[in-house]
This record gives sequence, C-alpha cells and structure tokens, in this order.
Amino acid sequence: MTKITIRTANAPQPAGPYSQGIVANGFFYSAGFGPQNPETGEKAATVGEQTRQVLRNISAVLAERGLTLDDSVKVTVHLQHLNEDFAEFNEAYKEFFTAPFPVRTTVGSQLANILVEIDVVAVLPASE
Repeated sequence: MTKITIRTANAPQPAGPYSQGIVANGFFYSAGFGPQNPETGEKAATVGEQTRQVLRNISAVLAERGLTLDDSVKVTVHLQHLNEDFAEFNEAYKEFFTAPFPVRTTVGSQLANILVEIDVVAVLPASE
C-alpha cells in the first residue's frame, strides 16, 4: 500500500509525529484538528467559532488534494462539553456541509485547552 502525505502551511502544523493528512487506498484521512488559527496560533473563545476554525483548517488540507468538505464520508467530532456545547457546535458545523451529509460520530472528550477537535475521512475522485 502506498501512503501519500498531504501538508499545507494554511493549517496548523503537527505538534508531534503525525501528518496533517494521508492519502491511501482511494481515501483521504485527516489528523484531528483543533481550532488554532494557522497564522497567529490564537483560538476563539466560543465552541461555534472554534468549530468554524477547525473546519477551515481541515478544508485547507483537503484543498491540497483538490478536495472539499463535501468529499467527506465520515467525520469524528470531540467536544470538551458535549451536553452544553452540542447545539452551538451543530449550528456552526452545518454551515460547512451540504447533503448528502457525511456520517458523523460526536463524543465528549477531555481536550487540552480547546473546545472541539475534528477529523475527517474523504473519498478521492473515481479517476484516482
């Protein structure tokens, strides 16, 4: 199996030994992204704004392979405060996807000083 690393300066750089994205066997797999602005390192205070930044970060890595969030087939979401933040997160999330929506798993997780982390699996065009 061949794995191709996908990286961009338009998303936060890995903080450890992992890739921003990998292409393998017809799929794109993203790392779990947090809400850091790639230019400033800052993060917003609300879960809605953090969600928007996370999805912009993932979009930047997808774009390096000519993909968009609409190519996603699976999304995994970790929320620091699942019960309190789900509605606001969901409102921001739906701004970035169109039907048919990817499948999604949303769980409560203990996160390190962020409110949301998201990763995606996207399908490559059939010609690849």
